[in-house]
Amino acid sequence: MSGESRAGDAGRYGVDVPSGRPASIATPAPGDARLARLSLNQWTTRHLGVAEAVDGCARFGIPGIGLWRQQVADQGLAASAKLVRDAGLRVSSLCRGGFLTAADPAASASALDDNRRAIDEAATLNADCLVLVVGGLPDGSRDLAGARSRVAEALDQLVPYALDTGVRLALEPLHPMYCADRAVLSTLGQAVDLASRWPVEAVGVVVDTFHVWWDPDVTAQISRAGDRVASFQVCDFLVPLPADVLLGRGMMGDGVIDFRPLSDAVAAAGYTGPIEVEIFNADVWAADGDEVIATLIRRYITEVLF
Repeated sequence: MSGESRAGDAGRYGVDVPSGRPASIATPAPGDARLARLSLNQWTTRHLGVAEAVDGCARFGIPGIGLWRQQVADQGLAASAKLVRDAGLRVSSLCRGGFLTAADPAASASALDDNRRAIDEAATLNADCLVLVVGGLPDGSRDLAGARSRVAEALDQLVPYALDTGVRLALEPLHPMYCADRAVLSTLGQAVDLASRWPVEAVGVVVDTFHVWWDPDVTAQISRAGDRVASFQVCDFLVPLPADVLLGRGMMGDGVIDFRPLSDAVAAAGYTGPIEVEIFNADVWAADGDEVIATLIRRYITEVLF
């Protein structure tokens, strides 16, 4: 686009954050059809509470929001549900439940109780799914097979409760670098294998580009998942990774992920739900919330929708 055209529409152009690069397209106005499936995961704008994040979605025309339990608790569950409802937003996910690998009986029972509370919260919020990060190895343990077995045993107890409550559990496989401390599910194939033990309406899987992009079998596993795809989350994978690898997620287009084959595979699997932008990144969190939202909208269109 010419400089003159940009100058004439300067109010809708800006600078992408955190890269500092000029925006390549105008920020679409609310109601633009391209935003129909977009959802803001609240952790992308971590410093915003529920009220502020809901307000940002409403002002920018983002129809979905993925909520986090911490911020919901700060706002209050009933108040959060009302804010979302009054704004006409869809809750694409609630993060998070899980951490089900404890070997100690008391710790395991506590985790189950917390997950039942999370299921109740997801029901109150009318969330599409409750995301489960299943947990890593207990302190001092090297028993990976035992940890994975305990996840399945815990789900045997949680699934009936989820079915009774009408909440879908969504197993999220995490990149293998998080296997020890966060998720003993490291591939989408593992997640599909585990989810397949229970009814599809009760247990699905999360396809998160940051965690699965590297897997040579990922497109086949997305196809295999089919209607078990409960959530599609997008962000980029930064190189080099920061010292805290948890914060290695980037704005789409700032890293190494080719989103087209992943987006195409998810669509071919039949998933038509929200596409949620979830970014853990210190520079993104430090940026102005409106600039973050405007950037993710533009990058969603150019990188994910093409």
